[in-house]
Amino acid sequence: MRLEKLHALFLEHPIICTDTRKIVENCLFFALKGPNFNGNNFAKDALEKGAAYAIIDEKQEEAADNCLLVEDVLETLQKLSIFHRNYSSAKIISLTGSNGKTTTKELINEVLSKKYNTIATKGNLNNHIGVPLTLLSIKNDTEIAIVEMGANHKKEIAFLSNIAQPDFGYITNFGKAHLEGFGGVEGVIKGKSELYDYLISNEKYVFLNADDDIQRDKLGHYVKKFGFSKERPDYYNITFIEANPFVVIEVEDERIETQLIGKYNFSNCCAAILMGKYFNVAMDDIKSAIGSYQPQNNRSQIIDKNGFNIILDAYNANPSSMTVALENLQLMDAQEKTLILGDMFELGSDAEKEHQTIADLAKNLGFTNVLLIGENFCRANTSFKKFKSFDDLKEMLIKNPIKKCTLLIKGSRGMALERVLDFL
Repeated sequence: MRLEKLHALFLEHPIICTDTRKIVENCLFFALKGPNFNGNNFAKDALEKGAAYAIIDEKQEEAADNCLLVEDVLETLQKLSIFHRNYSSAKIISLTGSNGKTTTKELINEVLSKKYNTIATKGNLNNHIGVPLTLLSIKNDTEIAIVEMGANHKKEIAFLSNIAQPDFGYITNFGKAHLEGFGGVEGVIKGKSELYDYLISNEKYVFLNADDDIQRDKLGHYVKKFGFSKERPDYYNITFIEANPFVVIEVEDERIETQLIGKYNFSNCCAAILMGKYFNVAMDDIKSAIGSYQPQNNRSQIIDKNGFNIILDAYNANPSSMTVALENLQLMDAQEKTLILGDMFELGSDAEKEHQTIADLAKNLGFTNVLLIGENFCRANTSFKKFKSFDDLKEMLIKNPIKKCTLLIKGSRGMALERVLDFL
C-alpha cells in the first residue's frame, strides 16, 4: 500500500492501537510482532472489537477487506510517522540523556503549554515504537511536540533522530546508564551525542547545560545554540538557591520554589526555563509551571505514610542517579534516615564494581540503616544487611518493622521496590 494512501486513512482514523486489549473504536490496528507474540494473529479480533483497519504483514486465512497487507508492519509504522511529521507544521523538540529525560520532558511541556498547543511523549514511550507513536499523536493544531528518545546502545539515537527529525534538541546529561549496551561511559557519550550529530549536520538549534563540560566542548563553536549556566556570563544565568529538600531557583530576580527534591533536578528545571525563555513564554507563566509541577510514577515522589517521610524513586536506577540520590539524602535535615536500595540493571561486566561503589558510598556518607536488595548488591563486600530477593526483604519487614524515619527507596524498574510501601 502506498504511504500517501495509508496516511489519508490515518487522517480519517487518527488513533493508533497496537494491543487488542486496548482497542479504540475506529482506530488503526498495527499488528506488531515481539519475542512472545505475533500481532497478525490478533487482526481479526481487533476488527471485531471496532478497529477500522488492521495493518498486517502476514496473510490471514480469514482476512477481510479492511486488513491491509504490508511488507513489514513496524517499518510501515515508522515510515507513516515520518510522513506525518513532515505533513505537520509542528516544531519538534527532541531530548535524550542518561538521567532525567522524562522529568525534563514533562517540565518542558508544562512551561510551553502555557502559550502553545503542545503534545509530549506519554510515559516513557521513547523507543523505536514509542517515538513513532508520539509523532502520530500530533494533531492539526499542535504547535510544538516534545519527543523523548531513549537508547541502550549506539546508533539508536541516530535512528530515532532520523525518524523525529527534530528542529531543536537537548541532552540532559551523560551518565553510567546502559553500560552493557553502550560498552562503557565513552560509548554512552558517543551514543547520546548522536542527537547533536543530527542537529549540527542539519543546522538545527541546540539547547545545552553550559556547566556540563562535555556538552560545552562537544558543541564548540557551533552557532545555533542557547544554553543556561549558574555562573558563565555568556549564557543565560539561572541561580541554584537550595534543595532542602525541594529545589529553589532564582532567575531574572524571580524566586521559583519547586516541588522537586534533589539538586539533580536543578538542571531539569533549568532546561524547561531556558526553552520557555527561547519561545517567549512570560516569566510569570514559567514560574507557575515550574512551581506547580509534581513528579509522579515513582520518580522522586515525596510520600507521607504512617509517620514515614518517603522518597520513592523506584522507577529506574543507574550508578549516576543512585549517587546523586544518596548525596541528596545526606544533605537533607532528618534525624533518622533509612535506605532501601535495589539492584541496578544493564551494567554488564561493570555490575559488581558499580554496586560495590554504591555500597561504599553509602558507608562513606555516614548512613548506617541501609538495606540492599538483589543478587548484585548481595555480592558487595559490606556490613549492611543484604537480601537476595524482594521476598526476603518482605519477610524481614514484617517481622522487624522499620522505625519511622526519612526513607529513600531506589532501584531499577525490574526490582519494583514501590512494593515496600505495602509493608511499612
